[in-house]
Amino acid sequence: MPEAEHPETVIAAPAEAEMGFGALAARLEPIGDGRFRLDGASGWMQGRTMYGGAAAFIAYSAAKLAFPDLPPLRAAQVGFVAPVGEHLEVEVVMLRQGRSVAQVETSLLCDGAVAQRTLWLFGAGRESNGSVPAAVLTNLVQPEDSPRLTANDMAPAFTARMDMRRADPPGGSPPGTIRRWVRLKDRAGLDPVGELVGIGDALPPGSARAMERMGPISSITWALTMLGEVPPTREGWWLLETASNHMGHGFSSETLRLWNSDGVAVMHGLQSVAVFG
Repeated sequence: MPEAEHPETVIAAPAEAEMGFGALAARLEPIGDGRFRLDGASGWMQGRTMYGGAAAFIAYSAAKLAFPDLPPLRAAQVGFVAPVGEHLEVEVVMLRQGRSVAQVETSLLCDGAVAQRTLWLFGAGRESNGSVPAAVLTNLVQPEDSPRLTANDMAPAFTARMDMRRADPPGGSPPGTIRRWVRLKDRAGLDPVGELVGIGDALPPGSARAMERMGPISSITWALTMLGEVPPTREGWWLLETASNHMGHGFSSETLRLWNSDGVAVMHGLQSVAVFG
């Protein structure tokens, strides 16, 4: 979540003209030689930069458009280089395509300069040589039984496009940890993996709860891993958690986790965050 203010102090603005992720992907215009242009991503900005999940989703969508026969996404390494504006170009390059694995690089360009660069790892399934099932959370409080977030809690304006509910476990979350139920209000035209890429960075970093002074927070890197095929979830709800592993000297190392409504782990990530103020 690049360039977000302290989540306790910023009030969400009303959503602009409706444009869900599906509509955002539909705006990608091919301009030749593995390049796409997108003019206008209104509603997904947070200050001077685009919400990191939206920018990653645009890059993912461009990769799928450039290479429609890609196998399922397995992992990605996202680098937030500079602010991403509403008007941008995406450059997609196939770095290597083997028998089962393809590695694709995307670059988001604003005013000709790289603003985000991502390495995507796509891989076809093979016969298993053993298995380790994804972890399952127990004793979940379901979203309909969870407190809604107020406008004051739903910090950047893009969160107006999502439903969010508190999901702290009994006794509260550990220090430096935030857990929320999250659901996109508009899921039209989305594949399950694109949906998770789009919402995986939706929460403030857990370090926001440990901040002693108000100030901006900016994501620098985001490495994510898909835990097998994406299982279904109930009514679009996903459980997200951000937790600081270490915070100090203006930086925080964060673990990001995502589960479906049955508590099955779906995505695991690590993020480097700059903490200002």
